[in-house]
Amino acid sequence: MSIQIHTQEVHTPPAPSASVMVLRDGPDGLEVLLVKRHRNSKVLGGVYVFPGGKLDAEDCRVSPQRLDQTPLALLQALAEPGLDEATACGLHVAALRETFEECGLLLHDGIADGVPAELRARLADGGSFLQATEVLGMGLQTRRIRPWSRWITPRMPTVSDRRFDTRFFVALAPMDHEPVQDAHEITETVWVSPAQALRQYWDGLIGLVPVQIITLMQLARHDSTGSALNEARQRPPMQIEPEPFDIEGTRVICYPGDAQHPVKAPAWPGPTRLTWRNQRFEPEGGLDALLARHP
Repeated sequence: MSIQIHTQEVHTPPAPSASVMVLRDGPDGLEVLLVKRHRNSKVLGGVYVFPGGKLDAEDCRVSPQRLDQTPLALLQALAEPGLDEATACGLHVAALRETFEECGLLLHDGIADGVPAELRARLADGGSFLQATEVLGMGLQTRRIRPWSRWITPRMPTVSDRRFDTRFFVALAPMDHEPVQDAHEITETVWVSPAQALRQYWDGLIGLVPVQIITLMQLARHDSTGSALNEARQRPPMQIEPEPFDIEGTRVICYPGDAQHPVKAPAWPGPTRLTWRNQRFEPEGGLDALLARHP
């Protein structure tokens, strides 16, 4: 995995996307699912990320009768001025769909044995997620996911030549089946504590990009799934627009609360900038700053 720092502006609008931090309680506390993107992928090849992908037009055409929450409730959960109900529904559907397509986890309670495998077979035969779940008589359980944050790639992307407007969700992992990578976009799935993922990143064992680094830092301050999900329930999703700039040829990315960011109120306790040094993104204070616990 080799990250290339981009210096060119991208003038196309960011693509609406959804990503899910799937959580479970492990023997030593909170664990999150990371998936490794294929090394030949055009976007973040070889990097460990949360399952996710772009919003499809079909996601936004879901019938409200198939959802367990009203379109208005899904719109209010995202708390985005100017967003329409169809897109709000579509983003929740995209989160469920991408989680299943990339790692085989069906965020659905009370499914019969064999349903995930049957659904995978239908998708392999060319069916869509919405069509296949409807044939199987399944509703879409949007209550299984909670909005966590929204990250909008700036005009000068740092780690990709594309822009994304990604809504991140948190979800409790299903108890009755395990992740299965698609072997196309995803070549590995791993359960790991957020703190251990950051340590592995620091040791050069896995590749991470800034949004994963910051989000893992946030999750590392929770000891259980209940704690993390409770945070998501109690606050609106934070909106983050990173501000990249260069200091003597070194890329720096700052976030709300940083002296160089237009938003002066911090969005989280802890580091407000990452600097590209030692072939990785580092905060001031190093790994200890990422792992520090805050009240």
